[in-house]
Amino acid sequence: MAADFILSCESTVDLPFSYVSGRNIPVLFYTYSIDGVPYVDDMLRDPAALPRFYQLLDQGGLPSTSQINEAAYEAFFDEQLRQGDLLHIIFGSGMTNSVVNARTAAEVMRDKYPQRRLIVIDSLCSSSGYGMLVDDAADLRDAGASMEEIEAWVLSHRNRIHHQFYSTDLKYFRRGGRVSGPAAMIGTVLNICPLMRLNDEGRIIAYDKVRGKKNAIRATVDAMQAHAEGGTAYAGKCFICHSNCPEDAEATRQAIAERFPNIQGGIRICDIGTIIASHTGRGTVAVFFVGDERSH
Repeated sequence: MAADFILSCESTVDLPFSYVSGRNIPVLFYTYSIDGVPYVDDMLRDPAALPRFYQLLDQGGLPSTSQINEAAYEAFFDEQLRQGDLLHIIFGSGMTNSVVNARTAAEVMRDKYPQRRLIVIDSLCSSSGYGMLVDDAADLRDAGASMEEIEAWVLSHRNRIHHQFYSTDLKYFRRGGRVSGPAAMIGTVLNICPLMRLNDEGRIIAYDKVRGKKNAIRATVDAMQAHAEGGTAYAGKCFICHSNCPEDAEATRQAIAERFPNIQGGIRICDIGTIIASHTGRGTVAVFFVGDERSH
């Protein structure tokens, strides 16, 4: 039975647009700029977009991102509400203040469309973890759940989607203040990889560091075992995404598959999109799974 409402999200779900659109989920796209030239967060619609992004970085380009403004939210909500009720899941507030603009726009749209239901939810998630949350919401929609039932489920489960990641290139984490300049320089020389996660507010926490990718992969899989629902018997979804380091992502996938043989539907590997990659640069691998409540 077709749902009587629209489920939508933003491009920072870091899933291919072909997959998201195939699930009938409209997308509001972020934009970024490199040296003053604006680009759209493409979600792999143009196969050349992501290679061009990294080429520009290699040439010394400095990417910058910005919030989605209120006008863009109003236009997007208006387009959807002309067709029906809307449940929109937002990129996590721990990563952006766009949620403030979304909520302001939602109030305007509720006045314009008093006959429509409009629910806006802060995902508290990022990248393909945000994508997993939206994917789960689409599963519930397709199973016949109502907007309100999905809202309640998302609010109770969003902090159970774990984001565990490591990076082999600290330049952009240094730019963003996640790693200090001296620590980044020493870390690069000594081949040190910081281990990071999202906390219960959706903010990045660097909680440990190891030397070398093999140890980073092992520590990430250990963290998954410690937090995943059922430990090594975990049978939920698992997504991996990476910023231009497919070999590292595949090595991580193999390690997870060996430790967790019951994962639902296999392990999906995706590219980190241009918005997130603007803050990570190359060399980041992230793992997403369902587990206990994320801590502070």
